Amino acid sequence: MTASDKHASELVARFPDLHAPFDPQSARIEANRCLYCFDAPCTAACPTHIDVPRFIKKIAQGNLRGSALTILDANILGASCSRVCPVDVLCEGACVYHRYNQQPIEIGRLQRHAMDAFLANGAALPRKSASAKPGKVACIGAGPASLACAAELCQRGVSATVFERKPLPGGLNTYGVAEYKLRSADSLREIEMIRGLGVEFRFGEDIGAPALAKLEHHYQAIFLGIGLGAMHRLGIPGEDHPAVVNALEFIERYKTRGMLAVGRRVVVVGAGNTAIDAARAARRLGAEAVGIVYRRDREHMAAFPFEYEQACQEGVEFRWWTQPLAVHLSADGSRIESLECTVVQHSSEGILERVAGSEFHIVCDTLIPAIGQSPLLAFLATCRGVKVEHGRVEIDRATGQTANPQYFAGGDCVNGGREVVDAVADGKRSALALTAMLESRDA
Repeated sequence: MTASDKHASELVARFPDLHAPFDPQSARIEANRCLYCFDAPCTAACPTHIDVPRFIKKIAQGNLRGSALTILDANILGASCSRVCPVDVLCEGACVYHRYNQQPIEIGRLQRHAMDAFLANGAALPRKSASAKPGKVACIGAGPASLACAAELCQRGVSATVFERKPLPGGLNTYGVAEYKLRSADSLREIEMIRGLGVEFRFGEDIGAPALAKLEHHYQAIFLGIGLGAMHRLGIPGEDHPAVVNALEFIERYKTRGMLAVGRRVVVVGAGNTAIDAARAARRLGAEAVGIVYRRDREHMAAFPFEYEQACQEGVEFRWWTQPLAVHLSADGSRIESLECTVVQHSSEGILERVAGSEFHIVCDTLIPAIGQSPLLAFLATCRGVKVEHGRVEIDRATGQTANPQYFAGGDCVNGGREVVDAVADGKRSALALTAMLESRDA
C-alpha cells in the first residue's frame, strides 16, 4: 500500500460519512414519501432552485440519470452540495411535512444517491447549445463560483479558462470542508465532469497586476471567483508559535497533505461552522480534549444550531463569554502550555468589556484560531474599475456585473462567506449574463 493509499484509508476510518448513503430500495421508499408539491417550498428555499419534486419523482421511477440531470441543470455542483449544504435550514427545513410534525423528506441524501450513481456511470453531460459562441471568459479562482460559471459558459458554447494559484481545483470544497462532510476525492471527481465540458484549467497561476492586464487584453470578460483571503489573527502574544494553526490550514493539512497528527488538548477560538469543523476533526484525529472558546454566548454564534448539537455529541466543550489574552509557552519555548483567557461581558453601552480579575488559563498544546477570513483587498485594488464596499465586491445583483462592465464576480468575495450553493448560484447567474452580453456584441 502506498503512502497516499494509506492516508486515504486512514481518513475514511477516522472520518466516516455523517449520513450513510441510501441503498436503492431505501432511496425509492424515501422518494415515494414525497408529496411532489406544486410550487414546492423546498425548491424555493434552494439558492439554485433545483426542481426537487421532479428529481425525487425520477428516483421513485428508477430513473437515476434523469434525476441527476434535473439536479445538474440547476446546480452543476449537485454532488458536493448534497453533502455540504445545510439542508436543515434550506430545502429540508422548508419541507411541508414540518407542518404535520412529521420527518421531512431527506432531500440531501436523495440528491447524493442520484449524483453518486451519475458520477459512477461516466458523468456525461449534454450541452445546452450545439454551436460555439463568440468570446472568451477568464475565471479567476477555482472555487465553486468559478466552477459554476465556467461550466455553464462551456455548456452554452462559450470558451472559459479557470486560473488557480493552488495545485488542485475546488477551493474550500477540496481544501477547507471537513472530511466527514466532503472528501477531497469526491470534490475532484465532480470537477472532472466539469473538465469534460471543455473547461480549461491553469494551475499555479498567482494573478497579479501585470497578469491581470494581459487577461483584460486577451479575454472579453473576467469573472472574479476569488473567495476570501487569510484568516484573521488573534492579535495576542505567542500566536506565532508553530502549534498555533488557523482552522483552514489545519483542515487542509489533514485533507490533502497527509498530516494527521494533533495535540492531546486542543482549543479552538471562534464559534462559526469552520471552527466547529476544526474542533470535530481534532476529536476524530485523536485529541483527548477539545474545547471551543467564544467571546459571546450560544445565541450569538455563527454556526448552525445542528452543527453545535453534533459537536456536543462528539465531546467538544464550549466556553462562552471568553476572550483569549495570550499563548503561554514552555520555558524553552518549544511547546504551548496554556491559553490565558478572561471573562467578558456587555457593558452598559452594549460593547464587550473584560471582567476585572477574571483571568484564567486553559491547558492546551494546540491552538486553532477560526475567527473569519479577510477580503483580498490588495488584489481587488488591481482590478481596474471594480468597486469594493466594506470588503465586498459591489455587483449588479441581477447579473453579477461589477462597476467595470468587463468584470463579473460571485461567491465569497461578494457575499462575505456564505454556503457553497450560494456561490454556485452566483456563478451560474453571471454565466447567463455573460453569454447574453457576448451574443449581443456579436449580433
